[in-house]
Amino acid sequence: MKTIFQGKTVFLSSILKNNSLVPNGFKKLPFEKIKGDILGKKYELSIVLVGKNRSKSLNSKYRNINKPTDVLSFPLSPLSGEIFICREKAKIKSAKFNLSYENYLLYIVIHAMLHLKGLEHGDKMERYEHTYYSRYRCRNI
Repeated sequence: MKTIFQGKTVFLSSILKNNSLVPNGFKKLPFEKIKGDILGKKYELSIVLVGKNRSKSLNSKYRNINKPTDVLSFPLSPLSGEIFICREKAKIKSAKFNLSYENYLLYIVIHAMLHLKGLEHGDKMERYEHTYYSRYRCRNI
């Protein structure tokens, strides 16, 4: 596992063979601030970039859906959780949503954090997604 970013309460790592495909803009996001705004300063968060096989395995085991997905979030305790991002699926979905790859990665991190906070899909979650995405999106791409 390769560490990409390590803050006080946020750890971003990858189990991918080629980490050069992780966009620099994504690596430079203020993960601690985003996490603090959404989940609180004491929350401990791990974000892991995985391939399609690991994404499919996790999705199958925990959601009974036998295919890879772009993002999964798992609360571990009231003050800790993990997010798994499948780079390949995120790359495909970024084009479908007409977003740069970096901005789509930010969007799904925010989406997953909101799930860790307890929100479910719907209007309220979409409002929060828009608010945080507008605040932190990568504007130079």
